[in-house]
Amino acid sequence: MSSSPLLQRSLRSVWHPCTQMKQHETLPLVPIVRGEGAWLVDADGRRLLDGVSSWWVNLFGHCNPRINAALREQLETLEHVMLAGFTHEPVVRLSERLAALTGHRLGHAFYASDGASATEIALKMSAHYWRNTGRPEKSRFVSLAGSYHGETVGALAVTDVAIFRDAYAPLVRAGATVPCPDARLAGPGESAADVARRAAAALEAHLAEHHADTAALIVEPLVQGASGMVMYDPEYLRLARALCDRYEVHLVADEIAVGCGRTGTFFACEQAGIWPDFLCLSKGISGGYLPLSLVLATDTVYAAFYDDATVRGFLHSHSYTGNPLACRAALATLDIFEQDDVLVANRARAERLGEAARKHFAGHPAVHHLRQCGMILAFDVETGASDFARRFFSAGLEHGVLLRPIGNTVYFMPPYVVDDGEIAHLMDGAAAALAAALA
Repeated sequence: MSSSPLLQRSLRSVWHPCTQMKQHETLPLVPIVRGEGAWLVDADGRRLLDGVSSWWVNLFGHCNPRINAALREQLETLEHVMLAGFTHEPVVRLSERLAALTGHRLGHAFYASDGASATEIALKMSAHYWRNTGRPEKSRFVSLAGSYHGETVGALAVTDVAIFRDAYAPLVRAGATVPCPDARLAGPGESAADVARRAAAALEAHLAEHHADTAALIVEPLVQGASGMVMYDPEYLRLARALCDRYEVHLVADEIAVGCGRTGTFFACEQAGIWPDFLCLSKGISGGYLPLSLVLATDTVYAAFYDDATVRGFLHSHSYTGNPLACRAALATLDIFEQDDVLVANRARAERLGEAARKHFAGHPAVHHLRQCGMILAFDVETGASDFARRFFSAGLEHGVLLRPIGNTVYFMPPYVVDDGEIAHLMDGAAAALAAALA
């Protein structure tokens, strides 16, 4: 147990997120003093391979020299200016480049600082669009069972993870949920695409009855993260897009966790060949450096707000909207994608990650549903231990890996810089942690 002064000071003064602080009486905080590529180094000099990209944000390693250099240059010119009535080069360039990545189908970027805020922006923008177009009754939302879209009061309306939702239920205007196309639900002889079609039929039934007051459907494309890395077939997105068009309902793609190459394409929606009306980005877009989120919207949505009357404008703001430093980190991140042909390199990296996982865990009696989507890999563990996640996490630290299971689901989402030796270390550490947690 580290006796780091940093640890003691943190316990006295910092209230940590999603944490029962009393647990740190027996499970000490880990005081991190620096980062190096895929590694974190604690106050005792212990090196930990960051197998979860520090809550899914770090794409190209800690202290990446190219992103560092871009931020140093930006610091010498402009650190921040409000975006109401002003603009600056980094936010314009970033907006243009992201629009180009969508083929200019989503050509208007609205900025905030975190993923939950992006969710709320998309929901508010959708409902306000319908009001501006003379249909104010379309103000309800629908999401998938098990969905997670953030923990602010507005985002909780479309979050279906009980531990987050139930504590604050009296504050929330809850939306509707429809079945998730979880590929693990396939029956005998069924494929993942069959499950997707079955779930889409349930969505169709819901929209047929409720489309008149439904503003938008919000989904995490291909992978539902916080509910346990639930993976599903792209067929669901294709069918959902068609149903949203038929019933005049917006489609919101929450790519906060799954965008920026995590699933194998820059945007997960690309694998279904569809585009949403709103696309939310955060986490990896700044390379894991600075808080940044945004919503990309279509010309049609934008046009509904373009008017002489202020009340018809989109009435939402954040103090640090479009912060130049965060935008510059995002531009450096996009530069790395282009210069290093990252999506192609990741296909080979993901294959090696999958091979290593199968070597260690395929056939393990407690491991079920080993699954992968690009650079996201997960499996479920059969165990009666209520504290499995905590036991696994603690054992992983002892073996030099940072892995935080979601319930009984162990997942891997490492930075895109891990080499073969680091993949081997990650899987060796996970196997040792699994043995210890099940002992």
